[in-house]
Amino acid sequence: MCSNSVNNCRKTEHCKCDGHHSRFIEPRLLLMLREKESYGYELLEQINDASSFSSAVDPGAVYRTLRQMENEGLVKSKWDTKSAGPARRIYRITKDGEERLYTWVVSLKQRKTAIEKLLKVYERR
Repeated sequence: MCSNSVNNCRKTEHCKCDGHHSRFIEPRLLLMLREKESYGYELLEQINDASSFSSAVDPGAVYRTLRQMENEGLVKSKWDTKSAGPARRIYRITKDGEERLYTWVVSLKQRKTAIEKLLKVYERR
C-alpha cells in the first residue's frame, strides 16, 4: 500500500510500511519516540497502556523491532548509567526515523481511504 512515489523509502527496494510489523509496532514506537526519547520497558508499557488491540504486545517483538530500527538507522540508542538502578538503553528517533514515520502515515491514510470505500460499497447493498 505504501507508494514508492513518496520518496521516504529510500533504503530498501521494498517499502517497510506495508504492515509486515505485527500490530503496527514500528510506527507506534516511532511516534512515541518522536514525542520523547525513552527506554525499551517504558515504550512497552506505553504501547500496552494505549493499545486498542485486545491483547498485550509481546515484549520480545518490541525489543526486536527497536534493534531492527536501530540497524536501519531509524533510531539511535545510548546507555543511561546516571539514573538510579541498572543501566538502561535510551532510544531516540533519527531523521530517517521521522521520514519512515511520515511514510507510515501516508500508507495508513491510503489504507483508511481504501477501507472506507470498501465499506461504502458494502453498505449500499
